[in-house]
Order: sequence, then C-alpha cells, then structure tokens
Amino acid sequence: MQLSRYVSLRLIVSAALVGLAVATLPTLSGFDGKAVAQTVTRGPSGLPLPRFVSLKASRANLRVGPGRSYSVDWMYMKSGLPMEIIQEYGNWRRVRDSEGTEGWINQSLLSGRRTGLVTPWNRDKDTVINLLQEPDEGARVVAVLQPGTLGTISACNGSWCEMRFDGHEGWIGQTQIWGAYPDERITD
Repeated sequence: MQLSRYVSLRLIVSAALVGLAVATLPTLSGFDGKAVAQTVTRGPSGLPLPRFVSLKASRANLRVGPGRSYSVDWMYMKSGLPMEIIQEYGNWRRVRDSEGTEGWINQSLLSGRRTGLVTPWNRDKDTVINLLQEPDEGARVVAVLQPGTLGTISACNGSWCEMRFDGHEGWIGQTQIWGAYPDERITD
C-alpha cells in the first residue's frame, strides 16, 4: 500500500516537473509563424543557436533524427529556403521551417547565405507588401510582393532589411519577413 502511494506521488511530481519544463521552454517562433528574438547560446560548432541559414541543395531530406538511419519525414525541393537551426548534433542540424515543421538535416545541405520569405504566415491572397527604395515608410515603391515570396537578405539594421527579389532590390520592414529576427543586425 505504501509503495503504490509512493509510486503515484512520484508520477504526479514527475508529470508536474515535465509540465513546468515544457511551459518554460523558450518559444523560437510566435504562434503566427513570425520569428522572435531569443537569448542566443552557442552550439557545439561554436556558432549561435538559434540562427537562420538557407537550404543549399535543391533536394533536401528532413529526417526524424540526426542520422541517415532515421526515416525521412519531409523532402524540400527548392534551394534557398530559410531554415532556423535550433539544435546541433555532430554534422546534423535540427531545423525549423517557416511553417513550424521541425526535423534534422545534414549540415552539408545548408548554407550560411541569408534568405527570407515575405509574411509566410499571411494566407490572404489579396495582401501585398511593398518593397521600398529606402528604409522609410514614405519611400518610393520598387516592387509589390505577395506573401511567401523568397528573397535574399543583403543587410538588416534592426528595423528594415535590404533584400533582392528576382531583379528588384529594396527595403522591407524586418517584421515582414521570416529569415531574420526582430532587432537583428546583418551586414554584408
């Protein structure tokens, strides 16, 4: 009788501790898919975690674990997509995509080149985002972009990012892209 109470109490305490641990884990992206700034730590590679990279390969397997012996959960078919590295294990990187899907990709399939997706969390087909000539709301519109448009990040000043989209170059509000953290500064 005493043993079963002890086991029951131990299970309740364990469950409470797991719940507390899960509740206090830092969220790396908001509920709407927007990346949010986090406390940066260093991974085994010495590079910051979390951090954004992009897919180098035009075909990349997302695996359920860090190794070729783990099953493929998803296959990406487009190079340049931004990925957020959230964990490292040997030559494997646990990544998150703009839709929140997580898994493991070999580091050889990733690039340090910074890219971004325009408001991928916005599913409204009528929404457009202006690419501006200067980092100023009143600047001339260079191009009109739809949600999900992929571009290359040249620089970010903490509020605005200078980006290239299929021959158009200009500035977009940093909170309007997935591929750079709010307030993050990126230089060429």
